[in-house]
Amino acid sequence: MANSRIARRFAELRAKNEPALVAYVTAGDPTLDATVGIVAALERGGADVIELGVPFSDPIADGPVIMKGAERALAAGASLRGVLDCAARIRAVSDIPILLFSYLNPLMRYGFAKLAADAHAAGVDGVLMTDVSVEEAEPYVASMRDAGLDTVFLAAPTSTPERLALVGRFSSGFVYLVSRTGVTGVRDQVSSQALPLVERMREHTSLPLAVGFGIAKAADAEAVGRLADGVVVGSAFVKLIEAHAGTPELEPRIEALARELKNGAMRSRMTAQA
Repeated sequence: MANSRIARRFAELRAKNEPALVAYVTAGDPTLDATVGIVAALERGGADVIELGVPFSDPIADGPVIMKGAERALAAGASLRGVLDCAARIRAVSDIPILLFSYLNPLMRYGFAKLAADAHAAGVDGVLMTDVSVEEAEPYVASMRDAGLDTVFLAAPTSTPERLALVGRFSSGFVYLVSRTGVTGVRDQVSSQALPLVERMREHTSLPLAVGFGIAKAADAEAVGRLADGVVVGSAFVKLIEAHAGTPELEPRIEALARELKNGAMRSRMTAQA
């Protein structure tokens, strides 16, 4: 959507020549109450967009770190309705863009039209479903757009030109580029597949492009910031949550990592200008 919170945030950052930090957390890990504080810490650290993950029992695109986070959230009683309530609590105190990150099954069971209405009412700005087929996405996209929600789709190094065109057609807000084949998780370095994918996707859309999968430290964020409009980080935050849940250290550590990653991304533009 041209005037959504997500679109406005990327436009503001583009005007400042600043890459976005898109931060993923699994809602309800360790609890939904804790998630509200974690998101506040991410925002203090410089996160620009929040991906609020809906915990699911079979997260096929996720590596072991986020899978365990989903298991912890489900064990703590998190549900899609609870995640929407969590989003509403975040929205009551923050204007940060919120993207609901989910698999198809929970959203289909809830009902697309009901989800769209309830998500909009909760202050959610868009939805990303990792396993929806873009070739069959038109009814889902229509439901979300009718409620004023962005729809973000994934593109991967293996995506065909035809699929990239559909991703460009049905995405709004930004496009999420998966930097490598496989599942989420921390890696030693940014994939060499990222730049060719950015270049290929640019042929199909003028939307901002955000790159994720395998980004965990400032050097990774700096490398991606040279290529794309946004840097997506998930597993690195979820690992901190696993290590420090229930302790006073959790929010300060989350905030510090977000600041480190955001500063790394911003250095990419300073380097380019030098």
